[in-house]
Amino acid sequence: MTELAGGRDIVVGIDGSEASTAALRWAASQARALCAEVVAVHAWEPSANRIAPYAPLSALPTATEERDQAARLLASTVRAVFGPRIDGSVRAVLAEGPPARVLLEHARGALMLAVGRTAHGEYEGPWNGSVGRECLRHATIPVVAVPVADRPASPLRAVKASPLTRRERAVEVMS
Repeated sequence: MTELAGGRDIVVGIDGSEASTAALRWAASQARALCAEVVAVHAWEPSANRIAPYAPLSALPTATEERDQAARLLASTVRAVFGPRIDGSVRAVLAEGPPARVLLEHARGALMLAVGRTAHGEYEGPWNGSVGRECLRHATIPVVAVPVADRPASPLRAVKASPLTRRERAVEVMS
């Protein structure tokens, strides 16, 4: 039976990428602010359909091996964000099936769905992979595409300025 999210859950798609780790971190901070729970979902599909029929049988991992690898990926991502001790406000869910379909099923009735995104090219935009696009297209709840920080943010510096006259402020606003 598929365990669906509750109305106070933030569902996060996990694929082991830096983008999905960023989405999980973002969801954790939002969950604390909203008194919500985090549901980290990793979907996996058997690779037998993606391997050429003439490939040697030794090249095919078993379904158990694939499931174990998927479970390790999910666990390592969750540990990277929450550390070795995870409280009850975080649930990790491993499910077999197409990732977009699995995420949408688990997010049904949730507060929101978070997916990672990596900006490609020189223009910033909501660039998502095919899973993110499908989630954005078909979700019935808000979907947040969390970006990966390209570089560490530079520290903020205080700026000292002399008080402006009313006229100088008006000119500054208009320019």
